[in-house]
Amino acid sequence: MSLAVSKLFNRTKTKAERHDWVMANLDLVQMGHAKDKRPSEISGGMKQRVGIARALSMEPKILLLDEPFGALDALTRAHLQDAVMDIHARLGNTMVMITHDVDEAVLLSDRIVMMTNGPAARIGEVLDVTISRPRNRIELASDRTYLKCREAVLKFLYERHRFIEAAE
Repeated sequence: MSLAVSKLFNRTKTKAERHDWVMANLDLVQMGHAKDKRPSEISGGMKQRVGIARALSMEPKILLLDEPFGALDALTRAHLQDAVMDIHARLGNTMVMITHDVDEAVLLSDRIVMMTNGPAARIGEVLDVTISRPRNRIELASDRTYLKCREAVLKFLYERHRFIEAAE
């Protein structure tokens, strides 16, 4: 991460400012304590956090997250989802996330763009998620709006799947 920050900000930040920037981004994902660890010394969840910090350190206007939690256990996944919600609340960055997890999509999104299947996939439906922030996953388990959004996504997925099976 330091290498990328140094390369990008070499002319605009001093060495101390670049170090502080790296540490600020590691702290944002609660990884400052592991700043001196090697990749082989940290868990998969910690690697995901560092990846998010590295991306944020480049000051992107839009952050693309492609299945960022796919290979993680449920607890680590939940903690990282909470961290992403916290980061979004603090920074206000636009985040575009690709996921196949319906609950994750509804929890993290303000808008869900559902795609049709196949090589000629296109936008099938767009769902605005009107749940207020901050979001608490435990409270959402019985929230009517959350459940309606979840149902709408599942309905889209199952209806599209049946359509494709019928066409084969």
